[in-house]
Amino acid sequence: MTISLPYALAVWRRNAAMYRRTWMWNILPNFFEPVLYLVAMGIGVGGYITRMGGTSYIGFLAPGLVCVAAMNGASFEVTYNIYVRLNFEKAYDAMLTTPIEPQDVLAGEVLWAVTRSCIYGGSFFIVIVCFGLAPLPASLGVIPVIPLTGLLFAAIGIAFSLRVVTLDVFSFYFTLFLTPLFLFSDIFFPLNERLSGYWLWVAEGLPLLHPVRMARMAFHGQASPMVFWDLAYMLAASALLLAWARRTVQRRLTS
Repeated sequence: MTISLPYALAVWRRNAAMYRRTWMWNILPNFFEPVLYLVAMGIGVGGYITRMGGTSYIGFLAPGLVCVAAMNGASFEVTYNIYVRLNFEKAYDAMLTTPIEPQDVLAGEVLWAVTRSCIYGGSFFIVIVCFGLAPLPASLGVIPVIPLTGLLFAAIGIAFSLRVVTLDVFSFYFTLFLTPLFLFSDIFFPLNERLSGYWLWVAEGLPLLHPVRMARMAFHGQASPMVFWDLAYMLAASALLLAWARRTVQRRLTS
């Protein structure tokens, strides 16, 4: 199957037009969650922890929370919103009465999810720059990490959403998948200082760990061969999940 970029962009424009009507209500919970964590943990807990990972505790939190903001932006778009468009609004059925094909719908949804991740991640990055928590120009290296994070979690969320049979199942996705990622992906404490060798290997399977590690290296102006592994993980996981989702969306929208 081939993807038509104009048709995929048409799906993207449809979502963007809908988002413009409610952007203020949508951005508040997803954007302010990492901001509140930054303030509560960075200032509160940071008052008792002087240094972590070679920097202040609030400075340690900042790069990871940029990735959390990007993750949230993509995840909420490709879970509840896609489920509603698929099962209640029947928006995709209407799209398929035009020359748009199922793979174009998938591509447009992924593009829009990445866009939302850039809105949330980019806005949060601007906030921490204003707070002086993002050393410039080194921290600008986090900018390409934001859409990569969005792509990864768009792929994960779409692959999950296409298999969901009831809206209630999404509570498991957020509580039993995204929340543990948030807590154990090198955001609040350095994993290599708290976990043994075996558990460090297990942690390498966590999707959020890889963008967080890349973001932290960017903030510290560091270069490590590990960045190639992180990049390969994110691109390979995204490609495999989207290939699987493409087959699923073809079946769901044409059956």
